[in-house]
Amino acid sequence: MKQLLDLAHWPRREHFAFFSTFDEPFFGLTAPVDCTQAYTEARRLGVSFFLYYLYQSLQAAQEVEEFRYRIEGDQVVCYDRVHASATIGRPDHTFGFSFIELHDSLPDFVAAANREVEAVQQSTGLCLSDTTARPDVIHCSAIPWVRFTALSHARSFRHTDSCPKISFGQVYLDGATRLLPVSVHVHHGLADGYHVGQFLEAFQRRLARRG
Repeated sequence: MKQLLDLAHWPRREHFAFFSTFDEPFFGLTAPVDCTQAYTEARRLGVSFFLYYLYQSLQAAQEVEEFRYRIEGDQVVCYDRVHASATIGRPDHTFGFSFIELHDSLPDFVAAANREVEAVQQSTGLCLSDTTARPDVIHCSAIPWVRFTALSHARSFRHTDSCPKISFGQVYLDGATRLLPVSVHVHHGLADGYHVGQFLEAFQRRLARRG
């Protein structure tokens, strides 16, 4: 479900109007998060580390209202819940888009995600559909081969887009600490660096949980 924002009384109305005129209204930043405990926890549970941190990132996104804002026509709506449209790699080094629904529990999320991952890996092409193109998603991708410090995205400016984009890089060691690079891009009419910081803080908090 979604709620329509009252733009006339929205504190960001001028920010939204200003940045919505830009050819490229997205901005992004990259920061590492400590995934030491999360890596251990995923191994203990016997689940894919990718799906483990994807679940935690989606749960973190729910906590930041601005990550649930979407532009629809000339209006802004806030979704009650957002999911993942994630790129899934195949053995032939192509990828397909997926729709991974957020479930409240990690086991339910992993079970549904594994089914979607298997379906995409057994398919060909991009798997573009109305489902993978839903507006109530975060665009997610993993680049586990690269310890990146910055990242840009291919975008069509003719296509209206307001979904946040989160990319995860190669896990690396800094002493005894495992770090995960995270790149976050958001529509500047909907969110600022403060809100990206809120997301990263919530994500880090979830990755540090034990049990």
